[in-house]
Amino acid sequence: MDQQNQMKSGAQILLDSLKAEGTEYIFGYPGGAVLPLYDALYSYEGVKHILTRHEQGATHAAEGYAKVTGKPGVVLVTSGPGATNAITGIADAMSDSVPMVVITGQVATPGIGKDAFQEADITGITMPITKYNYQVRAVEDLPRIVKEAFHLATTGRKGPVVIDLPKDMSIARTVPEAAKKVHLPNYQPTTQPNQLQLKKVMEALKVAEKPLVLVGAGVIHAQAAKELQTFVERYQLPTLATLLGLGVMPTEHPLFLGMGGMHGSFAANMALTDCDLLINFGSRFDDRLASSPKEFVPNAKVVHVDIDPAEIGKVIETTIPIVADIKQTLQALLAMDDEIEPRQDWLKLNALRKERHPFNFDRTQTEEIKPQRVIEKIGELTNGEAIVVTDVGQHQMWAAQFYPFHYDHQLVTSGGLGTMGYGIPAAVGAKIGQPDKEVVLFVGDGGFQMTNQELAILNQYNLPIKVVLLNNQSLGMVRQWQESFFEGRRSESTFDEQPDFVQLAQAYRIKGVRLTDPATFEEELTEAFHYQGPMVIEVLVSPTEHVLPMVPAGKANHQMLGVD
Repeated sequence: MDQQNQMKSGAQILLDSLKAEGTEYIFGYPGGAVLPLYDALYSYEGVKHILTRHEQGATHAAEGYAKVTGKPGVVLVTSGPGATNAITGIADAMSDSVPMVVITGQVATPGIGKDAFQEADITGITMPITKYNYQVRAVEDLPRIVKEAFHLATTGRKGPVVIDLPKDMSIARTVPEAAKKVHLPNYQPTTQPNQLQLKKVMEALKVAEKPLVLVGAGVIHAQAAKELQTFVERYQLPTLATLLGLGVMPTEHPLFLGMGGMHGSFAANMALTDCDLLINFGSRFDDRLASSPKEFVPNAKVVHVDIDPAEIGKVIETTIPIVADIKQTLQALLAMDDEIEPRQDWLKLNALRKERHPFNFDRTQTEEIKPQRVIEKIGELTNGEAIVVTDVGQHQMWAAQFYPFHYDHQLVTSGGLGTMGYGIPAAVGAKIGQPDKEVVLFVGDGGFQMTNQELAILNQYNLPIKVVLLNNQSLGMVRQWQESFFEGRRSESTFDEQPDFVQLAQAYRIKGVRLTDPATFEEELTEAFHYQGPMVIEVLVSPTEHVLPMVPAGKANHQMLGVD
């Protein structure tokens, strides 16, 4: 075959490179700068494209896919407004360490820097919110760039990488050379734990009277849930989780105290206050967990295991730092197999607190539907086995408190950035990533109205997602803070006008139902969950309910309001 016949366009080389990295789906939206890529996609086999209805939707769908599969989500958008519309999802992925490769179209190289039509400096804009970004300047570099981008996105502390592709680079032709093994001298994440530090952990564990384990999203990213459970069961260690660490320990596990922090459980927050040794696996001690860092674990030595050295000591002073992969760290700790007696008094105290002060709400009130009971009931209907996706707000916290999580990669939610509008597209990505799992989305009436155009995808791609819209006719968490800390002034946090959400669902050819009666909603909910297709279930819930307990911002975790 002569060299001319071996030549390929940049667009073809890019798709081949994506396929070589195991890409199954691209979430995207076409536009002028990426038309050569979409033309190449027209007859390309082996990679499927999901047409979202907005570029932000594409990024959140890719995040949902990545969170349930552990694989990188791949996004393709056009230049200028297409790329800037993707910024929120890129920032969200950076905050939650979600592996993602985002390909942004760019104007042709002669027009860069000349304010060409639909030009935006996407590499400059995304520099603070990506692990790395590239702008392709030679078509021959594409195989290397794609390979490096996937390597960066999926190793060390995972995160988003942007590839900015000028239009002429997707048209230019060359004879592609296979990408060589990635070699980045300045990027060498430490994965093996230091043996001396591991010995210090076990020595500290032997003398601790009140040891406690904290589970963050890092355990899930490291695929280390099994090792974590084995570790805490072997040494009988009470365990709590961050929001993004939920599912690593089953909710009903006797050693699990629940979520800690601002809307965490009494047992979890009091254990943080009283412990004398805290072993943190993969949490960055964010301010929703450690609202008052100086008072966070006042009596404890702190062990912090994290793949990212920048997180060690950033918020909480660390006694024993371990920069390493969490799975490898846990495997090494388990291999030590030290004899350590369980601290029975400590175990009994935590079990008693968990029993006496569970997450609760007023179950005697019969005039309004309680959102907590809606989530509790759905947990029963799904046997705690559904993938749970949430938008952001009160419903997100109630889902964290009242859904009975059983496994890792089960909760898909926006943690660090707290992005309203995340829910619907993220549920799409989650269902595409795990088509055999039931996917339930909890969303508020505020977030629903930000990205509801993505409902169009449910029928198009046959995605039987249950969209549970908890309608309290307000921006619930904003309203709660206004009522709690701004003398009840509900400034622009309630909706005087709302669309008919059932008719809106029907406009997208999705079955919609509205539940309004506290006496019959459980029966109606059961019937709705027997329906096999996509469905919007609007539930009119109490418009005054607060998420409790709550640690006010800046307060220590034991200073909870609303403890039952």
